[in-house]
Amino acid sequence: MPVFTHGVALCLSVSLVALALGGCQSPPAEETGDRPEVVSTSTMITDWTARVGGDEIDLVGILEPGADPHIYEPVPADSIAFEEADLILYNGYNLEPNLIKLMNAAGIQARKVAVAEGVTPLDFNYQGRTVPDPHVWGSVQNVIQMVELIRDELIQLSPADAALFNQNAAALIAELQQLDRWITAQIQTIPASQRQLVTTHDAFQYYATAYGLEVTGTLIGISTEEQPSARTVQQLAESIQQLKVPAIFAETTINPQLISTVAAEAGVALAPTELYSDSIGAPGSEGDTYLKMMVSNTKTIVENLGGTYTPLPPSL
Repeated sequence: MPVFTHGVALCLSVSLVALALGGCQSPPAEETGDRPEVVSTSTMITDWTARVGGDEIDLVGILEPGADPHIYEPVPADSIAFEEADLILYNGYNLEPNLIKLMNAAGIQARKVAVAEGVTPLDFNYQGRTVPDPHVWGSVQNVIQMVELIRDELIQLSPADAALFNQNAAALIAELQQLDRWITAQIQTIPASQRQLVTTHDAFQYYATAYGLEVTGTLIGISTEEQPSARTVQQLAESIQQLKVPAIFAETTINPQLISTVAAEAGVALAPTELYSDSIGAPGSEGDTYLKMMVSNTKTIVENLGGTYTPLPPSL
C-alpha cells in the first residue's frame, strides 16, 4: 500500500472492471518490517508500482494527487523516505527537478531508477535547447514499457515474490492494452479537422502523437515554472481564432485563470472538465488512478472536440 509522505494513505490497487479506488488500512508497523522499502516520486509511478508490488512491498509515494512535479519543493519527510529506501523509482527527464536533486544528495544509498528514461523520448525546444519531453505516460504503450521495468526492478529487489510481481504486472498490462485500443477508437470519432489540442502547458505531445491529434497551441511549455506574457496570451488567442478549434482545455494541476482568459479573448469554449496532466486525481475523483485518468481525459477531449464517446467496456 502506498503511503504519501504528507500523511495521506492511499490504496491504489484497482480493477479496470470497477474503475474505482478501494480504501485500505495501514498495516501495523511490525507487519511491514521485512518488506523492501520502495519510494516513488510521481503519482502515476506510485499507482503502477502499487499494482505490481501489491502487499509484498512497503511503498511511499512522495507526491500527493494533484501536486505539480515541476515545481514541487521537497520537505524533510521526503529526505527521510529517500534515506530509508531500498529502491527509488522516479520519472526522470527532469520532470521532478527538485526531487532529483534531493535524491542524488550524499547519503542516499538506494538503487535509483528513472523509469521514463527507458522510453525513447519526443524532443521539445525549451529556452533555445532541445530537451526530452518528460510526459511519456501520455502514450499507454510507453506505460506498458514502464510497468515492465517496474516489475523487473521489484523482482531484482525481492526475487522470492517474482511469481506475484509477474502475475500482477500481466493483469495490469492486459488492462493497459485494452485502454490503448479504446483511446485510439475514441479519437477517431472526432472529425479530422477538429483533432486539435490546445492546453495550458505542453504535457500532451505523447498522447497526441500516439492517438492522432495535433497539439496546435499551449500557453506555456513543458515546465509549469514558465510564466506567459500578455503578448503570449494574445498570440495564442489569435491563433485559436484562426484554427477555429471547438474548445480548449485547462489542467488540474495548473491555475485555470490564464487559459480562461485565452478562451474569452478567442471567443472559444473552455472545456468544463479539466484534463489530468502531471498527476492523477484526488481519491474519489474521476481520475484517481492512471487508468481512470486516461479514460477521463479521453472522454473530455472527445466530447469537446465533436467526437462520439463510447464508455470503455469492462475488462474480460
